[in-house]
Parts: sequence; C-alpha cells; structure tokens
Amino acid sequence: MSRTRVAVVLVAAAVSFAAGLATVATTLNDFFLSGSQPLQSGTITKDCGSCHGGFSHEPDFNWAGGMMAHAARDPIWQASMAIAEQDAAFSGDLCIRCHSPKAWLEGRSTPTDGSLITAADRESVQCEFCHRLVRPFAKGTNPYASNSTYTATTFPYDTTYLGKLTSRVTHIGDGMFAVDSDPIRRGPRTLSEVNPNHPGGVKAHYSPFHREAALCGTCHDVSNPVFNRVIGGDGKSTYVLNALDTPPPSMSPHSQFPVERTYSEWTVSAYNSVQGIYAPQFGGTKQYVSTCQDCHMRDVAARFAASGSDRTDAALHDQTGGNTFMPALVKAKYPSEVIAAALDSGVARARGMLRKAATLEVLEELPNIRVRVTNETGHKLPSGYPEGRRMWLNVQFLDGDSALLSEHGAYDALTATLVKTTTKVYEVKLGMSPEIVAATGKSNDVDSSSFHFVLNNVVVMDNRIPPRGFTNAAFDSIQSPPVAATYADGQYWDETVF
Repeated sequence: MSRTRVAVVLVAAAVSFAAGLATVATTLNDFFLSGSQPLQSGTITKDCGSCHGGFSHEPDFNWAGGMMAHAARDPIWQASMAIAEQDAAFSGDLCIRCHSPKAWLEGRSTPTDGSLITAADRESVQCEFCHRLVRPFAKGTNPYASNSTYTATTFPYDTTYLGKLTSRVTHIGDGMFAVDSDPIRRGPRTLSEVNPNHPGGVKAHYSPFHREAALCGTCHDVSNPVFNRVIGGDGKSTYVLNALDTPPPSMSPHSQFPVERTYSEWTVSAYNSVQGIYAPQFGGTKQYVSTCQDCHMRDVAARFAASGSDRTDAALHDQTGGNTFMPALVKAKYPSEVIAAALDSGVARARGMLRKAATLEVLEELPNIRVRVTNETGHKLPSGYPEGRRMWLNVQFLDGDSALLSEHGAYDALTATLVKTTTKVYEVKLGMSPEIVAATGKSNDVDSSSFHFVLNNVVVMDNRIPPRGFTNAAFDSIQSPPVAATYADGQYWDETVF
C-alpha cells in the first residue's frame, strides 16, 4: 500500500458580490471630510517619466506596474462604487477621493458615479499627488519642532497652505489629505542630498512626512462617516446612522464605522517601533523594517533620477501589494492606457510579496495534521478591503502515486465557489443591523453579512490573523478586534487540525 502524502496551500482570492435595489437619500454633506476640497489644490500633472524613467530600478516603470497607478481602473472598485451609489446617493465621493485624487481635487468627483473621470484621472495615485502632500498639524503646532531643517525650510510653506483650508485636517485616514496648491515637490531628502532640476523651476522641499507610515495611512484607514460610534455601558460599540444631509459629528476615523484599518493595525503592532522587526526579506538593503514604506517601497541600490547619483537606500517606487489577478483585467479593459510589461512585472513582485506574507508549517500528528499559519506582515493577514479579500487553507491528501484521496478547501476558479465547510477561511464579514435592514428594505445574506458596502454597520466576524505585538485591548481601541474568533495577547499565528 502506498504512503499517504499531504499537500497544504494557503490561498488568497477575491470574493463574489451582488448588487442591491433602492437608494438612501444621502447627500454630499453626509460624506464631507476635512482637508483639501475640490479646486483648492490646483491641478495634478503626470510629467515625471522623462527624468525618473529609463534606468535600472526607475520609479516610473515600477510605479506603473503597481495597483496604486490603476486604482481607478480596477473593475472591482468600479463595481463596488456603482453598488454603493445604488445604495446611498453621493457615496461615490468617498471612493473617488482616494482612488482618483486628481479627479477629486480638480472637481470631477461630481457626479459621484465617476462618469467624469478621464484617462488622466485613471492614473490614480500619481507621483505629484504624493509628493505635494502636506503633513497635517494643528494650527500653531510644528510636527517636527526638533528638526531644524524642516523648521527652517518647509514648515512656513506647510503653515501657509494649511491656513488656507476651510476645514483643517486633524486626523490621519479617510482620504483627508492636504495637497499644496503650490506645485512644490516634497520628499524625504534635504536639498543638501539632492538638487532637483524640475521643469519650470518648481521647487523641492524636505518632508519627514514622506518617511512616515502616516502618509500611507491617509488612504489606508477607511471609515464610513454616515455612521457614528456609540459605546454602551458594556463597553461594546454600535454604529448608528447620523442625521441625513449633515457632516459627521467628528472627523476622527475611530468615531465612525470601520471599513479598513490597515494603518491603525500597524500603529498598534510591534513594527511601529524605532528598531522595527528583523525582516530582510522585505526590506531590501534594510535588515529591519518598521514603516509601510520599508516593505512596500523597499530600499535598493539605485538612483532616483536618470542624472542622479547611485545610492544604497533608494526607495523602490513600486508600492507592491498582493494583487496578482486585477492587472490582467486592467490590461484587457484599458490596453491603450497602460504599460503591459510594467503590469506583468508588478504581478511577479506581488507573487513574491504574497509568498513572504506568511509562514506555513505542517506538523504530523497522525492520524491528523496540524497546520500553523504565521503572519509575517505589519497588519492583519489579510488586511484592507473587507469584501474583496479572503485567505484559506487548501489541504490535499495524496497517495504515493499522487492520486487525490481527499481535499479540504476545494476551489472552483470558474465559478468562484469555495468549499468553506471543510477548511479554515480567514476573512472579515460586514453586515447591516436590524435597524438598517428595516429602514432600507434591504437584507443580509444567510450568514448575516452583505455587500451593501456603504450601508454596513456591523462587523459580523473577523478571524484574520493579527500581527506581531497584538493585544486585544489595543486592537479593540482601533475598532479591529477579533470577532467570532479568539486570539491571545501576543499571538500572531493560527493553527488548524485536519
């Protein structure tokens, strides 16, 4: 008799969804958030490739291969926004501000269905958008008071622009960005390190903000501002609908319903420390990683511009995440707008990132096996967009001739059908409270979750694996505790017996 073999695979994929029916009579006021408003930041241009392209590890080509460059071309985002618009009027405004900041800032976010978004707007999170971001701070407060270079050079410019805003940013998240109307380019290098020769004499200024995870947190912590958090006597949170046609009572993302908490998860992880975590597999030329940029824009030996000098700590502008499926759809839908080779390169990088995101161990305890998944990232695994990401274990028992004896977590790629009852699936599910169901006439699915993205106000379950440094109290404070699952303080792995 041949020996039984076991094949275990950790799989991640997008989930399916369905649209709703009626529309809630929300207005733009319900989705108002602080920061730069449309027509307060001038125009965003994409003219960087001539100097920042055409050489090894160039920023332009690598950026063009990542999903940050295609956030508005993403068909799942387009479908999600269409469903949100069907469910709650004007809700698309919340989506456009991060997926196409150029369109939002230049006044093409209304109508909020995205119908005015142009091909240039679909360049999504562009170079100039990020490099004109201003670190939000309260009036009269210097966020880097101990940094004499920033204080003498950039602080006056930041103060001037922030003083012009009608609603000053007070919190990181929700796409509440401040984008200078002066096309000054900001970056983490001082003028003593670089001497940029930008067209038209556009100046460059030193910005410590561009080394901080908070810059990424601008759009990678997402809340729904139409729901207000209420903490009961038992310490548990519920989320109630605000009065319609009214801005949220607080601009704090943590006073609103949590949609994504990637940045907040990092803030209460062990990665948020001076030294960070030893992880050379992520950091490129760095041995220890701390911020989002350390992993998603790893340091390499390269130059920033064609005429620049080589460095050992050049940030690779690839913004690599874990999406290997969407680039093919983007290429098919927008063949004249994208660089196919860049997207293919981005897919290869994303596969590498996924392989490093978890450690998978299989221990024989016959007649069973025990599978341990360890989270190697600085946030939950998986993190981000809740309705579109899940991860599961695919376990196959094979005989000595590689014939399949049994399988746990079988997946049909053609129908997107996963046999969930036989395996562990890591995901977060959101749904609507009975009050919202009654008020809208919509319904949850049989598992109490729904794809009524903008109407969801209940976290039904969340068994995603926390990062190093996890404590239940800290994750509860950022509205990202385990729900219908249990993790002990300090646990950043999970085990399943088959």
